[in-house]
Amino acid sequence: MGSVRDLYKHTILEHSRAPRNFRVLTGDGVLVAELRNVTCGDRIVVAVAVEDDAIRDIAFQGSGCAISMASASLMTEAVQNLPRDDARRLYGQFTALVNDGADVELGALAAFRDVTRFPVRIPCATLAWEALRAAMAF
Repeated sequence: MGSVRDLYKHTILEHSRAPRNFRVLTGDGVLVAELRNVTCGDRIVVAVAVEDDAIRDIAFQGSGCAISMASASLMTEAVQNLPRDDARRLYGQFTALVNDGADVELGALAAFRDVTRFPVRIPCATLAWEALRAAMAF
């Protein structure tokens, strides 16, 4: 049986190879933000459909390293149908996890726990989350 670290590596690879919600999302009221990580060339566009102050649909497009693509994929799954305040709270927990190694239970998002050991990779892991924050203005 593999270690937790192996499971995390598998999760990141799986989501980078077959990202969820990698598609165009358009329509009235769709909030969009595009960000780039100039250090490694990652580019993410996050589109969010908000209804009754909750995320009813979310998608992303872009290109980048395995960490940025996997993070965007897992983020879209994690925030789908969350109220704005819960999404903002999850944003804070995730960024604390990768920036500071905070001990928070985030399910599949815990795959990024070791990113804190590689400071140059932190912007890759947080790029989609920062785009979500910009789109939702929280």
